[in-house]
Amino acid sequence: MQLTPARRPVSLYRFRAFFTYSILVLVTFVLAIPVIWLILTSLKTESEYISEGLQILPVVAQWDNYLRAVTMIDFAKYARNSLVLATVTSTLTVITSAMAGYAFARIPAPGRVKLFSIVVGLILIPASIYIIPQFVLFSNLRVTNSYWPWILWGFSASPFHIFLFRQFFQAFPQELEEAAEVDGANILRIFVQIVLPNSYAVIATSFILNFLGVWGDWLMPLLYLTDKNTTLAVKLINSYVNPQGYPLVTPTLAASVLYILPPIAMFFVVQKYIMQGMVTSGLKG
Repeated sequence: MQLTPARRPVSLYRFRAFFTYSILVLVTFVLAIPVIWLILTSLKTESEYISEGLQILPVVAQWDNYLRAVTMIDFAKYARNSLVLATVTSTLTVITSAMAGYAFARIPAPGRVKLFSIVVGLILIPASIYIIPQFVLFSNLRVTNSYWPWILWGFSASPFHIFLFRQFFQAFPQELEEAAEVDGANILRIFVQIVLPNSYAVIATSFILNFLGVWGDWLMPLLYLTDKNTTLAVKLINSYVNPQGYPLVTPTLAASVLYILPPIAMFFVVQKYIMQGMVTSGLKG
C-alpha cells in the first residue's frame, strides 16, 4: 500500500525519532556498562571475582560487602571530611569566580580584555605543571597537613569558572542593572540583589563541577593531608585488606558504589540548572 504524501512526512518523522532514540539508548547503555559492572561485581564473593571465565551475575548477592565497606574503615568520618572539604571549597570558588566574572563582564577598566585573555590562557595549563611549585609554596606557608590549601584555592577562584560566569553575565539583561542603578543601587548591591538571584543556573553548574573536582580528587589529599584528616577517595585506595595484607576487591568496589552516590544524587537534584547553565553561558561574548 502506497503512502499518501500527507502521511509520508509523519512516518518519516516517526522513523527518525525511533532511530534517534535507539542510538541514544545504545550509547547510554554502553556508557553505563562500567557502572553496571561495578555494582554487579560489588555483590560477588572474592572467589567469584578471581574465578576464571566471564561470570556477570553473582551466584548469591553478597550484601555483606556493603556492611564490610562501612565497618572496615571509619567510612562516615572520611566521607564527612570529603563532604566538608568539597562543600567549603566549592562555595568559596563559586563566590570569588562569580565576582571576578561579573567584573570582567560589566566593569570597564584599562587592560580588561588582556587580563581576561590571561585568565582564559590559564585554563590551558595542565595541573601537573604547577604541582611541585605549589607544594613548595604551601610548605613555605606552613599550611600543609590542613585544609588551608583548599581554602586558598577557593579564595583564588578558578579560571574556568571565571570564564563560565563572565559568559553568563555577558548575556544577562543589562536593563535590570540599569534600572537598579537609577534607583541608587551601587555595583555591589546590584550584584548581590539583582544579578545573583537570577543566576541559579550558572551557580548550580559551577558548584557541582567544583564539588565533583574536589570530591573525586585523591592526589592533592594524598600530598597535603595526614591519615587522620584525609578524604574518602584516599582511603578507598588500599584500606580494604585481609589479615594477611592482601587486598579485598569486592568490599572496595562496594565502598566505591557508596562513594559515587552523593555526586549522582546531587546531579539529579540540580540537573535542570546545570543544563541551563551550560547552554546560556555561551550565548554572548
